[in-house]
Amino acid sequence: MNSTSLAGCTILICEDEPLIALGIADAFTGAGARVLTVRSLASALSAIENEVPSAVVLDHVLSDGERSQLCKRLNQRNIPYLVHSGYSNLDGAYGDAVQVPKPANPDVLVTTVLGLLQRRRPTLHLNL
Repeated sequence: MNSTSLAGCTILICEDEPLIALGIADAFTGAGARVLTVRSLASALSAIENEVPSAVVLDHVLSDGERSQLCKRLNQRNIPYLVHSGYSNLDGAYGDAVQVPKPANPDVLVTTVLGLLQRRRPTLHLNL
């Protein structure tokens, strides 16, 4: 990992595969972020209502249903997110959301989230 820091940021990881979630969480923790991990869409919706994360890493397929409500709520709250998926044909499923194919090095996810935060929240000061 390079010297990039996400200190002061909270990253919500929505991933139902525990080993994948752990690898992603470790990368974000290593970059200085506070990490929340959920395994379902219902838990993700609850998490963004209870505490607004800085950004979200969202698995395309979670066990409990339709993701459009979550994506709509993230957009309403101006929470940047990326879709981390093993599915290759997601054209249009997430609008203009950034998609990172699985498998991906977790550091790529960190770098991508940093880019999202810099684009969508220009007043956020990151320690680069």
